[in-house]
Amino acid sequence: MTAIVRLTLACTALGLAMVSNAGAQTAFKLDGTCEALDIAGRDVTPQCGNVLSNTVSRNRTTFDFTTKDGQVVSFSGNGAQQEATEETDPLQPINVVSESKSGSEVGAPVLAIGACRFSTPAEGRTSIECEAKTADGRAYAGTFVTAAKAAPGAPVPKPR
Repeated sequence: MTAIVRLTLACTALGLAMVSNAGAQTAFKLDGTCEALDIAGRDVTPQCGNVLSNTVSRNRTTFDFTTKDGQVVSFSGNGAQQEATEETDPLQPINVVSESKSGSEVGAPVLAIGACRFSTPAEGRTSIECEAKTADGRAYAGTFVTAAKAAPGAPVPKPR
């Protein structure tokens, strides 16, 4: 896994509780494959882009899925509320979804209930899966996969 992917997942997993500057922001772009994307119940998977953005700002974690025509759907939650599933993979509760018709105009945030799950960093396939539903029943979901590989210069694990 590249150092950026490893740092992104680690920062997200910690919820950045140590951030002291209220205006601090960290943003990463992950290259990979968007396997699924539903925006307000519409399957837009064929238009899904191959980059996922992860932003952490003021203790909020946001995952942005982008389509090839510039539409963005964002899943956002309070990083401090992060949990672990039975498999110990991180689980980020989601309480806000927003969508935009183009990358320049962000739609109004809408309260939603959901979660983003992501694999613990390890060699191989690492996925980020988000889903949320608004009070009026609109469903949002996205699955993004990135190749996990060792960071340049990282020690090689010993065979078991």
